[in-house]
Amino acid sequence: MTRIVDRRLNGKNKSAVNRQRFIRRFKAQIKKAVADSISERSITDIDSGEKINIPARDISEPVFRHGPGGEREYVHPGNTDFVAGDKIKRPPAGGGGSGGRASNQGEGEDDFVFNLSREEFLEFFFEDLALPDLVKTQLATNAEFRKVRAGYSRDGVPTNINVVRSLRGALARRIALRGPHLARLREAEEELDALLRAGGDDEASRLRAAALEEEIRELRRRIKAIPFIDTFDLRYNHRIDQPRPTAQAVMFCLMDVSGSMDEERKDIAKRFFILLYLFLTRNYERIDVVYIRHHTTAKEVDEDEFFHSRETGGTVVSSALELMHDIILDRYPTSDWNIYAAQASDGDNWNDDSPKCRELLINRIMPLLQYYAYVEITPDEHQRLWHEYLIVREHCRNFAMQRIDGLEDIYPVFRELFRKKAS
Repeated sequence: MTRIVDRRLNGKNKSAVNRQRFIRRFKAQIKKAVADSISERSITDIDSGEKINIPARDISEPVFRHGPGGEREYVHPGNTDFVAGDKIKRPPAGGGGSGGRASNQGEGEDDFVFNLSREEFLEFFFEDLALPDLVKTQLATNAEFRKVRAGYSRDGVPTNINVVRSLRGALARRIALRGPHLARLREAEEELDALLRAGGDDEASRLRAAALEEEIRELRRRIKAIPFIDTFDLRYNHRIDQPRPTAQAVMFCLMDVSGSMDEERKDIAKRFFILLYLFLTRNYERIDVVYIRHHTTAKEVDEDEFFHSRETGGTVVSSALELMHDIILDRYPTSDWNIYAAQASDGDNWNDDSPKCRELLINRIMPLLQYYAYVEITPDEHQRLWHEYLIVREHCRNFAMQRIDGLEDIYPVFRELFRKKAS
C-alpha cells in the first residue's frame, strides 16, 4: 500500500478547511472528550483550549483488501518448507491484527491527540445551551456606524484620490478633446501630401501649401496644449456612515454578601457569574454587566469590589431588587436592551422582606426582563425566600431557580437553567 505524506509547509489558515472537516467528522468523539474534560477542570479554566485524545480505531481510514478465496500465486524467496504442488492451509480468520491491543513487546498504537482552540472548546461547551425567550431580542436603536464605499465624488481630500479612476477620466477627456483636431489634422496632412506629390509650381498651389502647413502647426499645438490631467478629472473615494445595528444585552449580577454568606458560598457564586458571562458574550456583540452587592442595603459596585469586598451584615434582598429596577429605568430601556439577571444567595432573608421581593418581581421587574435566574447556595433546608420565589416561578415563565450544594453542582445547574427547550 502506497502512503503519500504531504510535508509542504502550511501557510496561515491554509489548513482551516481540513480542520473544520475533521471536527465535523469526529464531532461525537470530540464532544464526549470535552464533556469528560469539564469534570476534571475548574471553572476558572473553563475558557481555555483542550487537548482531545481520540482513540486510533476511531480515525482509521477505510482500505481495500483481498477477500478470502480465489487463486493467488506468491513467490517466497528462501522457502525451505514447501515445494511445488504442496497444499497450504488457509490462515485462521482474524490474523494480522492492528495496534491498540496489549502485547508482551511493550509496543502499541497511541491515541490521536487533537488540540482544540479556546473558541472551538467553548463552541462544544455551550452547544446544547440557549438563551431563553430570545424571540424578544431587539437590535440596538443607537446603532454603531462603519465607513463603507459609496462610489466616487468630485470633492475630497488628497489622501482619498482614486488614481485609477482619475486617470481613466483624464484619458477619456483627452480623447474627447483631441478627436476633432486629430480628424482635421489627418485631412490637412493628406491634402498637403497630395499637393506636394502633384508638384504644382503656381502661386495658388504655393499659397495653399503654406496655409495647410500653418493649419497643421496650429492643430498640433492645440492637441499638445490639452493637459494630461486636470482638476476636473480628479475623483475621490466616497465613503458614507452606514448604520450597523448590534444586538446588545445587559446582565445584572446580584449577590448576597451578608454574614451568612461565607467565603465558600461567595466563591461558588462568583464561578456561576463567570460562567454566565462567558455564555452571554457568545450570544451578543455588546454586553454590559452591572454588579450589585447587598446585605441590609444594596450598592452598585465595580467588578473588583464585587468579587473581593468583605462587607457583612444582615439581609434585605428587596434593596437589591429595587436598585436594579431603578437602574433599568434610568439606563437600560427595554426597547433597546435585552435584560438578564442572576441572583446568588444562601436564601437567608428578613422574613417580612421575602413577600415584598415576590411582589417586586411579579409586578415591576419580570415584565422588563428576558430571563431571571436565581441560585440558592445552601445544603440546608429552604427558607421563606425560596418559597416566595416558587410563587414567582408559577406566574412568570421567564423566571428560573435552582439550588447549588457545592462546586460540583455549578455546571449541571447552569446547564439546567439554560438548556435548549424542545420546539
